Parts: sequence; C-alpha cells; structure tokens
Amino acid sequence: MATVVTADIIGSRALPDRTEAQRRIEAVFAAVEADLPLAERVLTATVGDEFQGEYPDLGAALASILLLTLALPDGLECRFGIGLGEAYTVDATAGQLAEGPAWWAARAAIDTLHAKQVRAMPAARTWIAAAEDEDAAVQEQVRLANAYVWARDELVSAMGERARRLVYGRCMGLTQRELAAREQITQSAVSQLLTASGAAGLVEGFAQWRR
Repeated sequence: MATVVTADIIGSRALPDRTEAQRRIEAVFAAVEADLPLAERVLTATVGDEFQGEYPDLGAALASILLLTLALPDGLECRFGIGLGEAYTVDATAGQLAEGPAWWAARAAIDTLHAKQVRAMPAARTWIAAAEDEDAAVQEQVRLANAYVWARDELVSAMGERARRLVYGRCMGLTQRELAAREQITQSAVSQLLTASGAAGLVEGFAQWRR
C-alpha cells in the first residue's frame, strides 16, 4: 500500500506575486526535507498550484506535513491531501505519470478539505482518504488519523510565525535555551509561548508518528 500526498496552495490566484510565492514554498519544502528526510519522493510542483510526493507510510507523511505547515511563512498556506492505496506510473510522451487508487484518494481528500474549509472547519489543512478497496483496518486508521489532524490543524492555525518556529524547533529536538538564542528572546518567553500555543501536544504527536 502506497502513501501519497497531493498539495495545493491556498488562495494562489489572489497572491500578489505568484512566482515569488511558488519559489518560497518550494524552498520551504526542500529545507524541511533536508532537516528530516522522510519522503520517498519529495513534494514536487506538477501543474498549476499543485505538488505531489510519496512517503513510506502514513506516520512519515503526517510528521513531514506538520513540519511543512509550521515552516511556511505567514501569508502562504497549503492544503495536504493524503491518499492510501495502490499507486503506479503510466508511461507518457512527457515521462511517467503518477496514477492509481492512492492518487485518486489523495485528490478526494483535497476536495473534502475544500468543502470542510467552507463550512465548519476553516482551519483544516490536512485530510486523509483511503482507496475504496482498502480493508476495514486501513479505513479505521484513516478515521483516527483524521480526528488527530483536525485537532492539530486547529492548534497550528492559531499560532503566529514565531510560535510555529519554536514548535518546529522542539520537534527537531532543540532545547528551549537553544531556541531562545535563535529568537533573541529569553528562555522564559520561549516557555510561555510554547505553553500558550499547545506545543507539548504537537511535539508528542510528532514523536508518536515518527516511531
């Protein structure tokens, strides 16, 4: 079973400098992968405002996506649809094309995110879907993971850019003293920001998915 990710840029048509936004997002994706290589195929621009990538399992995908959402600067956000199922490639004149139920599920997850953002879940940034032919155990894993990402996205969406940097650093194993030096603030200020942002739960969730 493959774990694939389709991502798109939120509000891409309204961005004042679409080219610069694309460049910055690609730089963030590359930096996160350099900090913690998890992808089997790094998220890469495909067409329009979309990216596609592949991970060894759901835990790696969820851990990486948390880092990506934390690392994106204010004003730039992406949706991430994760698909579980069979994936394969199709030969075409322009090269090999990603295809299969996992990719269809990832696209369905993106469509679900669009609908949820319009209605009750404006902070939702991640959703998971499994191919229809996946067994009950996989479908149950998806339901539990979606409950997790809903809560996680609510926490991240409420953070400012500095708080996101601090949580990112804690996920990467940096101490509060090291983070304070980076941000040029006191360790007490770091501690207060982390506590107020709900960082402990995010960092522990990240660690659990990395096991």
